[in-house]
Amino acid sequence: MARNVFFALLGAAGLVLKGRYSGPYQQAVHSYGGNIAASFAVYYVVALLPLPLRFRKLLTAGLALLVVELFEALNGFGVMTNVYDPVDFAANAVGVALALAVDIVTSGISRRPSHHTDRFRNGSGPAV
Repeated sequence: MARNVFFALLGAAGLVLKGRYSGPYQQAVHSYGGNIAASFAVYYVVALLPLPLRFRKLLTAGLALLVVELFEALNGFGVMTNVYDPVDFAANAVGVALALAVDIVTSGISRRPSHHTDRFRNGSGPAV
């Protein structure tokens, strides 16, 4: 759960900070970086829901994509002003795909026991 909150906040930070970016592809980052960052964050917010374990990551990605694409299509749900740009739909999909990839990679790392943990489980750790 802490990992999901961390990544949701990381995506939110990307959304807030994208306006300060001034490097290569600056116009693209300013135009679509917010979509990618927000979609990334939404994936990890959805991941906090108690979804069934079977197909959990794909279900999370599908729900996150549904939310961000509906937000785009329905002009910010009437909460925000949204400028229509069809490329935003693709940027949203990139953000969700990136989040799914990060989720797959980091969940494998977080579940893998460390060498230190294995020694204690096997009883070969230091005597106390």
